[in-house]
Amino acid sequence: MRVINLGPDPSLAYRPNLDKNEAKEKEEYRNFEDGSLIDRVFNTYKLMHTNQTLDFVKQKHSEWTSCNHTQMGMMDIIMSLDQLVDESDPDVDFPNSFHAFQTAEGIRKEHPDKDWFQLVGLIHDVGKIMALWDEPQWAVVGDTFPVGCKFQKSIVFRDSTFLDNTDDKNPYYNTEHGIYEPNCGLEHVFMSWGHDGKRGHPIKTYKCVPLLNSFLTMMLYLIPAFLSSEYLYRVMKFNNCTIPEEGLYMIRFHSFYPWHSRGDYMHLCNDKDLRMLPWVQEFNKFDLYTKSPNLPNVEELKPYYQSLIDKYCPGILKW
Repeated sequence: MRVINLGPDPSLAYRPNLDKNEAKEKEEYRNFEDGSLIDRVFNTYKLMHTNQTLDFVKQKHSEWTSCNHTQMGMMDIIMSLDQLVDESDPDVDFPNSFHAFQTAEGIRKEHPDKDWFQLVGLIHDVGKIMALWDEPQWAVVGDTFPVGCKFQKSIVFRDSTFLDNTDDKNPYYNTEHGIYEPNCGLEHVFMSWGHDGKRGHPIKTYKCVPLLNSFLTMMLYLIPAFLSSEYLYRVMKFNNCTIPEEGLYMIRFHSFYPWHSRGDYMHLCNDKDLRMLPWVQEFNKFDLYTKSPNLPNVEELKPYYQSLIDKYCPGILKW
């Protein structure tokens, strides 16, 4: 199992200064120490890091992944995000629908031949619609991280916001691997609940009990069928959308900054995760941080992106 040298956060080069027209150093973006929005951002993460436990994640999975909340077309969902400003974002303070088109247009400019990649840029955050369906923002937005194992130092506000998280005091969870097998694969890891979502965990096996070991191995392959999907990924699969696996990885893990930008949790990754990591990093260059105070003309762009929706996730979708 090779370990990739990730280097600095690759998305920093794409994060414009949204407060002023002055030049801004790369390290000033994703600033979780000060700024005009820092109180709102900290409070959102404090609630998230207090309440996001393994039990909470399992509960949210059972509530959301049956796709029985409503039926809407993808473009209607995207435009609904006009009503949402992400309270975890330290860089900007305008509706999430603009972020979607800015991200997609950034990708379209550099990857004109990959229409599925452009569509992923457009839809990657539509799981945030849960915040308009009575979920608090701390259960929807922000960076994601695994639950059921030790919370790593690379998680934002790690030292100050997990003090009341009960899992942080659980000796079974508070180890490097916790409930997981080494290199089990991220698709088998429970992530903090949010617009990206969560996965099911592989059950540990026991060398001294062959029959039990066989049963648990069988369950390992059954569990991902109904536990290994985050909300948007579940919507994509449930509705037979045809976005390639690389795009689904971008959707699943673009908010997993401790992994794709800090190199943590490699001990949980398998070979597939390492193959997909460069795709997630390439997406991260655009993500929400193609943001600019010059907002796009959404009405002009909608016909083109509707054609991509019609190609990969057409019609009325179940959410």
